[in-house]
Amino acid sequence: MSLFSYQTIKSVLFKLDPETAHLIGGLGLKAAAYAPTILKLFKNHYFIQDPILKQELFGRTFYNPVGLAAGFDKNGEYITAMPTLGFGYTEIGTITPKPQAGNPKPRLFRLKEDRSIQNAMGFNNLGAAYMLKRLNKLYFFDYPIGVNIGKNKLTPEDEALNDYESLLNTFKDHGDYIVINISSPNTPGLRDLQNEKFITDLFTMAKTITDQPIFLKIAPDMTADDAIALCTTAVNAGAAGIIATNTTIDYSVTKHAKDFGGISGTLVREKSYELFKAIGKELHNKTMLISVGGIETAEDAYRRIKAGATLIQVYSMLIYNGPVMIKEINEGLIKLLKADGYNHISEAVGADWK
Repeated sequence: MSLFSYQTIKSVLFKLDPETAHLIGGLGLKAAAYAPTILKLFKNHYFIQDPILKQELFGRTFYNPVGLAAGFDKNGEYITAMPTLGFGYTEIGTITPKPQAGNPKPRLFRLKEDRSIQNAMGFNNLGAAYMLKRLNKLYFFDYPIGVNIGKNKLTPEDEALNDYESLLNTFKDHGDYIVINISSPNTPGLRDLQNEKFITDLFTMAKTITDQPIFLKIAPDMTADDAIALCTTAVNAGAAGIIATNTTIDYSVTKHAKDFGGISGTLVREKSYELFKAIGKELHNKTMLISVGGIETAEDAYRRIKAGATLIQVYSMLIYNGPVMIKEINEGLIKLLKADGYNHISEAVGADWK
């Protein structure tokens, strides 16, 4: 189970259309759920547990801080396999009230020269009712799961609150936290909901439905001042935390980009970090922060933690590196924490501002 073995698989998958390759990889993850011996073998190899990384958050145990970002497991079909790849938690979705096919194909592209991904998927998923059935089958699965929700493409902006209300009612007793996604660039008008009035109305409404922790996921394409103001509004209105950031629509970051969809991976790393750092400086001691965007190494993860992240997430870099990356990030974090004299990861969260 070396990096080479994954690179061999990748060399085959990268000859296929990206969406086809994702489907084939997903079939492998689904099949693994029926092979407990293989699951155990992989988990023993990739899953890192150490008291220095273990955190108790909103009543759940996170054995390590590295999670899978939303978008990979849109329909909750790979949840059982995620611990075997080394993840400390997973986030499913984005889920919409009604099933939707997403945007026309092709809509997923590898920017191989930049070690990045560009997607214009458009919240393709099987809908809330399907996801609810998936979650109801996980009675004895003791592993933190986040549920990422978004409005349907055809829902008018002035009716968007109704979609989120429906989704909150559906998932209020499922998963361990909920994420409000209004930052994808692939649903027309969605990012327009990143305004203080909608956020206030949304979280005020959410508090009347559920006590579950609810996070707001924001885009990287706003000024630091605007992001801080928006996040502060969300926290004051009842958000349990912030996830920063989603994909970028700044196509100037590479000459290889399409003129539509969002870019993730290496190209968004610094943009995401700089915005997260600004948010972390203001809010690290006021709310829980999760950082995502181009994270590939333990050093990447550690600087997000020191900037205020309690947890981090990866997606695109997993495609380029395979599950050994998760193991290396966690092993590297243990070394970095100990080298700086920390006894627990919580001591390092927001260390840049202490």
